[in-house]
Formats: sequence, C-alpha cells, structure tokens
Amino acid sequence: MPRGPLPDSIEALQQRLPSSAHKVLAVVSLSKQTLSLYRDGNMIETYPVSTSKYGAGNRDGSYRTPLGVHSIREKIGGDAPFGAIFKGRKNTHQVAEIVSGHTKTAHDFITSRILWLEGQEPGINRGEGIDSYARYIYIHGTHEEGLIGKPASIGCIRMRNRDVVELFDRMREGDLVVIVE
Repeated sequence: MPRGPLPDSIEALQQRLPSSAHKVLAVVSLSKQTLSLYRDGNMIETYPVSTSKYGAGNRDGSYRTPLGVHSIREKIGGDAPFGAIFKGRKNTHQVAEIVSGHTKTAHDFITSRILWLEGQEPGINRGEGIDSYARYIYIHGTHEEGLIGKPASIGCIRMRNRDVVELFDRMREGDLVVIVE
C-alpha cells in the first residue's frame, strides 16, 4: 500500500481551507471506490468503500454521492456493538447479519458507526437543495459487505464494519473528508 505524500491537488486544497490545520484528512475516490486516510500529509491506510450506484451529484433527492470538501460534523455510535443497526441515527439495539456475498438485500442497513458529513463549499455541497448535511450523507458501516468495492449505495459512503470502526477511532469531529471523482 502506498504511503506517499498527498497528491498536489489535495495538498493545495487543504492549504486554501480554513480547516487546513487538521492533521487528519480522508480522501474518497469514486473511480477507485476507496477511502485513503492521511495523517500529517502521509497516507496511512486505504480502505475499500461503496459509493452511490447513481454516481456523483449534489442535488437533494438524487441519491448520488456529493463531491468536494466536507468535514465530519458528528460521530455517532462510538459505544455501539459491532454490526449494530441504526435508524434515524439512533441505535435500534439490533445487530445485522453481515452478508458477504455479492447479492443486494432488501434492506439498506446503516451499521456499527456513523460519520455524518457537512459540506464546506457553498454552492457545491453546502446550501439549499445541495447540502450534504441536510441530505444525511454519512460514512457508515453496512451489512452488505460483499458489495464493498463497487458502487451500491444511495448517496452515502459505505464501509466494512471493522473498517468503519477503525476509521471512527482515527478521525475527530471537524476532520476533513474530500470526495473526488
């Protein structure tokens, strides 16, 4: 796994943002279906993810994954058991059966942890009709782990449960998440 410095475009983006003082940054790539975690400008981990099956987009109701700079507004579920199912950001106290096959199930469970994203770019992912926070765009666990690595969500960034628990512990509220094509 490469552990090189940030790509120039991300480094430039980080420098022009007021929150550039953050030492932790996640970069989600829709084309690669990965989330790369950087600390102090160096990549420390890459996780497979699943973004929207409808592609990139910022409009409310589009079910697409929004691009651009986001921050973690809220972390939810830090004390929940592995595989816990959340509805409306509340722990249901039910645990999902993890599906490792490549089959879509009848459910779209949000499991284990939630990192709720807030857009940082007015007119791109922040504001009326395009607001990532108001659209409930999360990084979260899924019971459909067999679909990780290919687009399958309805806007959020899905991760394997063990990976989202690890990411949850590594990131703080306010840390940046940049979503790119």
